[in-house]
Parts: sequence; structure tokens; C-alpha cells
Amino acid sequence: MTSSTERFERSCVPSPPPARRVVILGDSLAVSPSREQGFPVHLQRRIDAEGSNWTVTNAGVRGDTTAGGARRVASVLSRDVGILVVALGANDGLRGVDISTIEKNLCSIFESVERPHTRVLLCGMETPPIRGWGYTLAFHQLFPRLAGKFGIPLVPFLLSGVALNSEMNGGDGIHPNSAGAQRIAGTVWPYLEPLLRQATILAGGQAA
Repeated sequence: MTSSTERFERSCVPSPPPARRVVILGDSLAVSPSREQGFPVHLQRRIDAEGSNWTVTNAGVRGDTTAGGARRVASVLSRDVGILVVALGANDGLRGVDISTIEKNLCSIFESVERPHTRVLLCGMETPPIRGWGYTLAFHQLFPRLAGKFGIPLVPFLLSGVALNSEMNGGDGIHPNSAGAQRIAGTVWPYLEPLLRQATILAGGQAA
């Protein structure tokens, strides 16, 4: 039988914080070279190495745009989602979607998130000057402007060190290979890791 002392001692031991999720709302960049090898998998490995009780959910969809993300963001959010990583916009830029439309879509995503319950991390994108340098510059400026407006952290450029690097992509200059996916995870991690700590503390757990 369990003594009253043992029951008291067990009751004094803090229970671990409940598992929470990081959701990557992205496009093909999140599922390249495959869903099993994409950068979210490498983020999960970094989280596991730190002993944090977080699970990464890859909600990347090939070909997705900010409009698609705005339509499906509600379906990927639930009470156990502590961090939403928004990694969209590359396809918008390549298709020449109007900057004001991209902004409207991203704002809709941010406004759908119940904060501070769920934190948002925005991943900046760039686009080549196939639509002219004016469009490319406006596209570049959009991400830091929105991050400042909504007070959310910004990964300056998701494909830093990967874009146009033949050793990091599958030959198209854009989509990461296995090494590129690891590089992307390394780019995102310094911005994601502080959010994990902050969200864990807010949830009443111990920072890793």
C-alpha cells in the first residue's frame, strides 16, 4: 500500500508541462526534398535534443500561397498550438501577386491567431526581379514592415544560404535538398528557440 507520506511526496513533485505544438504553415519549401526530410523535421530534432516537450507539425502544402494559408489557418490552429511559423509568400512573389493582396492575406493569418496564447514567427521571403525591381523591392520590404506592425519576430530570409546555392538545393536554385533543409532549420532556430522558452514559461513549465 502507498503510505500517506509517499502520496504527499508525489503530490509535491511538479508535473511536466503538457505537450504543445509548433505548426509550420508553409508551402513546398517546408516539404522539400520530402515531408520526411523537410526543415520541420530538423527543427524537431533540435527541440528533442534540448529536452523540450514540443511537437512540430508540418502543415506545408506544395504550391500554396498566402491566400491558401489564410483560408486554412483556422484548420491548423487548436488549443495545443503554442507557436505558428508562417513560411508563405514565395509562390505569391513568383506569380506577381499584388503586394497589397499579399499583405491582406498575411494580416488575415496574423489576426486569426489568438495571442498571447499562440505566438507567431514570420519567415521573410525574397523574389527575383522577373516582375521588375520595383516589385522585388516592395516584396522585400513587406515582411519586416508587417513584423513591426504586429510586433512579431522575423526570420529575415528563410532561404538564406540555400537560394542559388547548388550544394543546398535540388538544382532549381530554390527548393532545398537534404543539406538545404538542415540549413533552413539552422536559420529558423535562433528565432524559434526563444519563443519556445517564452511559451513554456507562460504555460507554467520550466524553460529548457
